[in-house]
Amino acid sequence: MSKLRWLQITVLLLGFAFLYIPMISLIVYSFNESRLVTVWAGFSTKWYSELMDNRQLLGAAWLSIKIGFLNACLSVILGTLAAIVLVRFRRSRMRKPLDVMVAAPLVMPDIIIGLSLLLLFVSLENLMGWPERGQLTVILAHSTFSMAYVTVVVRSRLVSMDRSLEEAAMDLGARPLWVFFTVTLPIIAPSLVAGWLLAFTLSMDDLVVASFVSGPGATTLPMMVYSSVRLGVSPQINALASIIILVVSVAVLIAGILMYRQEKRLRH
Repeated sequence: MSKLRWLQITVLLLGFAFLYIPMISLIVYSFNESRLVTVWAGFSTKWYSELMDNRQLLGAAWLSIKIGFLNACLSVILGTLAAIVLVRFRRSRMRKPLDVMVAAPLVMPDIIIGLSLLLLFVSLENLMGWPERGQLTVILAHSTFSMAYVTVVVRSRLVSMDRSLEEAAMDLGARPLWVFFTVTLPIIAPSLVAGWLLAFTLSMDDLVVASFVSGPGATTLPMMVYSSVRLGVSPQINALASIIILVVSVAVLIAGILMYRQEKRLRH
């Protein structure tokens, strides 16, 4: 085997180790008997049982999941519509401004997005009495940058799509809306799933924007974890993070299998 091949394998293994060894260590220390997360004192599952009694932490986790789910659904709808406009209406005068608006959240610092949205929500609340800062404002804020990522994913699939399939369906008498749901949507479904998962992950991971736009009773899991880190990381957070890693791994595995079957069926 050539030296270049060995170098590629080494870099790949180092990359995987850098990504996954911290996660593995987190899972291992979630079964630690000691309250100190860096000192091993024996195997125990007591932190999982105590986690089930921690309503505050579980409430924050459930709120983050709910916000992430709603944000992902809204982002997929808006991102798909934006991708269709950017790909199918290239001669429109609004295409360039829309392209810039979609690209802006991808490069804008989170602190700028959070501060600008905070000023917007405060101005709207003073003007109309709506929206009050809480779950709704967090969902709207997350959708502003999540839909940009979904647009990029769906747009790349639409660009590479064979439009002759849609044209053939319309030649046979199908209306444009029916063509979209029966021809276009099944073809771009893998990109929609990928965009949904990406939007959900971005929402679950966000701390900066949510800290600006959230209100009373809308403390997300990242905000809860960040505030608890100042006093020392509780082993219950390790247990909760291990459960999240397991659930996400299963979801990604199922999504990968479904996407593989969809692409395989389309090829045949």
